[in-house]
Amino acid sequence: MEDDKDTLRILVATDCHLGYMEKDEIRRFDSFEAFEEICSLAKQKEVDFVLLGGDLFHENKPSRSTLVKTIEILRRYCLNDLPVKFQVVSDQTVNFPNRFGHVNYEDPHFNVGLPVFTIHGNHDDPAGVDNLSAIDILSACNLVNYFGKMDLGGSGVGQIAVHPVLVKKGTTTVALYGLGNIRDERLNRMFQTPHSVQWMRPESQEGLSVSDWFNILVLHQNRIKTNPKSAINEHFLPRFLDFVVWGHEHECLIDPQEVPGMGFHITQPGSSVATSLIDGEAKPKHVLLLEIKGNQYRPNKIPLMTVRPFEYAEVCHSLLHAYISK
Repeated sequence: MEDDKDTLRILVATDCHLGYMEKDEIRRFDSFEAFEEICSLAKQKEVDFVLLGGDLFHENKPSRSTLVKTIEILRRYCLNDLPVKFQVVSDQTVNFPNRFGHVNYEDPHFNVGLPVFTIHGNHDDPAGVDNLSAIDILSACNLVNYFGKMDLGGSGVGQIAVHPVLVKKGTTTVALYGLGNIRDERLNRMFQTPHSVQWMRPESQEGLSVSDWFNILVLHQNRIKTNPKSAINEHFLPRFLDFVVWGHEHECLIDPQEVPGMGFHITQPGSSVATSLIDGEAKPKHVLLLEIKGNQYRPNKIPLMTVRPFEYAEVCHSLLHAYISK
């Protein structure tokens, strides 16, 4: 892993919920302070890029204040003269279907030293006549690379083809699959309908075979199965994957867990700001530094230090009643 020219270093985070509680006098800056810490860690750890797993924004139509603060942070950390040491070797017009159709650091008019790749979540999903997300604004500013946006074409339940962003650094090759949030009930039906979800494998190039690629999927869906139809079963995912980044669930389960019989590991980074009063939100928040060399990877979890402490406790009703009656 120490051989830098062949080691791809990725900082993984999800569910930043920028703009959460922005009208609260005490907590209005919490989400931005955590996001700035994430960007600062990326700079400090000299990563190749940042990978975000959806719900960058809390609101589907973020306020001007939230957009300005977000753009300021990205501009401060992402625009610089540092060299980008990896290449995107896939068809970028397919990966980034916007007006420009290429990865942001290749634009000759911008100095992007820290690329950010992100999918959308259920909070910042595309909507309206033009099917645009708030992430599209950041993409048009050339501050992020927005991928995993699906055109749910076809009849009935719909059809999608998931094309990977192919990343190459030295001898290390990574196929990065992105699947932005789709309503869980619909995606659940799609996975169970033959040919509705097609996973496009890398075409052989420069002596590389399909098995030489390290395959990562980032998605943003329900994972907890209170109702199986409104969550995505891990066994729906293809077995060729090596590593899965699961966004949407806010509990931090960052240590990669193996899925029995599937051959891949899942990391669930959780949110970087607590947005609901549940036990899972009270656990310490982390991001993941993922180092990949060839077909080997090393995960390093990094605690976030700027997150507001959150204590969760249950009070027994009978004890409370006895205490009050005293």
